[in-house]
Amino acid sequence: MAYENPDGIRIGLEIHVQLNKLKTKMFCGCSTDYHNAAPNTHTCPICLGLPGTLPVLNKKAVEAAIKVGLALEGEIAEETQFHRKNYFYPDLPKGFQVTQFDFPIVGKGKVVIEGEDGEHVVGITRAHMEEDPGKLVHIGSIEKSKGVLIDYNRSGMSLIETVTDPDMRSPKEARRFLDKFRNILEYLDVFDGNLEGAMRVDANVSVYWGTRVEIKNISSHKGVERALLYEIMRQKNVIRRGGKILLETRHFDEGRGVTISMRTKEEAEDYRYFREPDLMPMRVTSWIPAIKETLPELPDAKRARFMEQYGITDMHAKSLTSKIMLADFYEGVCATGMDPKTAATWTADVFLGELNYRDLAISSYDGMTIGFIHAKDPEIENSFKVPDMVELVTLFAEGKVSDRSAVEVIRAILDGTEEKTPSQIIEEKGLFKAEDDLVTRAVAETISENAAAVQDYLGGAEKSLNFLVGQVMKKTKGTADAKTARELIVKELKG
Repeated sequence: MAYENPDGIRIGLEIHVQLNKLKTKMFCGCSTDYHNAAPNTHTCPICLGLPGTLPVLNKKAVEAAIKVGLALEGEIAEETQFHRKNYFYPDLPKGFQVTQFDFPIVGKGKVVIEGEDGEHVVGITRAHMEEDPGKLVHIGSIEKSKGVLIDYNRSGMSLIETVTDPDMRSPKEARRFLDKFRNILEYLDVFDGNLEGAMRVDANVSVYWGTRVEIKNISSHKGVERALLYEIMRQKNVIRRGGKILLETRHFDEGRGVTISMRTKEEAEDYRYFREPDLMPMRVTSWIPAIKETLPELPDAKRARFMEQYGITDMHAKSLTSKIMLADFYEGVCATGMDPKTAATWTADVFLGELNYRDLAISSYDGMTIGFIHAKDPEIENSFKVPDMVELVTLFAEGKVSDRSAVEVIRAILDGTEEKTPSQIIEEKGLFKAEDDLVTRAVAETISENAAAVQDYLGGAEKSLNFLVGQVMKKTKGTADAKTARELIVKELKG
């Protein structure tokens, strides 16, 4: 059955991606490594827009933009050029932003996501290059700010703005698109998504196929979903009360989970675009063949290969290819000779699940060790080694530790500050699987001590069996195999 959209919801996104893997900014030689620097220390007369300065275009930024365009199956323009977008705002020292208007470097493209009714194609309207403005830090909330501080370290950073067609039909689809889009960018190695300001999103949404509203500068995928959920509800309520939806720009207050009106929406003519006189038009089509040769295996292709080469499920392949460093880690484990299906289960289900539970973001992989940082506190760092995964899963396969104990070892490594092997952790915590006679004694004691639960089970209450198994696990401090304990209890009670 085709997906129905009775509320006429249309969502389009404008995604600003900072090319922070480049060493220098878009038009000057200032370093892009400013995130831990003091304010206004990574600036020069060019990125501050001082009179008499001239921009020099970063060739690597152009190549990165072409890479992105090719990965999005977009049309690379035969000729592209820069414009000046004129508006006054404190974070824009020149009074205009160097961007692209009617000749963007990338034209029509597409991204395939998992929609509400199966695979769904989201069209790409365009992707263009521009410079990042500075950063405003409000003293207090944006509504009641007592002042604003400006940091120009970010000013002049290379950006790619990707504009989608209004093809998404729910906040969930918008979040899935952003997850897929970020995944593609990480495969291309053009940005580090763990850095502040690496990706910022403007979301356009309308209901009942009506007037659209723009929500500016949302910094997280979850934030986009929350902002859209609120805004859709707000627009429906306005219409239900007989009101009219205004063409406007709104701000999403993360703390309160609401959108706030900022200003009426600007149109193209408000920006008085005109060609940037200090930068010549570019013809880059001759670059395309060489850049195509550098493109990596992209997520969809890697997912298909994993299923064919390793015989794993589509669900596991999706999870493992959701992060290129996780995919590389998985292949590192498989390269040791471990069964690929077993490796997929422990990597995708257990290891990735524990990372997500702890809000840990994968930050590196060097061929042997996968590193991660806490999403909200980058100071918290840790790592996990391929040999550790292999050793642990081998011990489990040999029956020396239970699955529960093996998970506890993974948690200990993720939470720990000392480097210890799985065997050392298992020895210290006493996690080696209990001997058969120990489990047998624990089963006998459990049956003897819990007569009521035994009678309930014999009377048909299956939940009581889970309770009894839990008591055995408690007595053996989690070292018993739960399946074995269950089988022994049933055998003892029912013969």
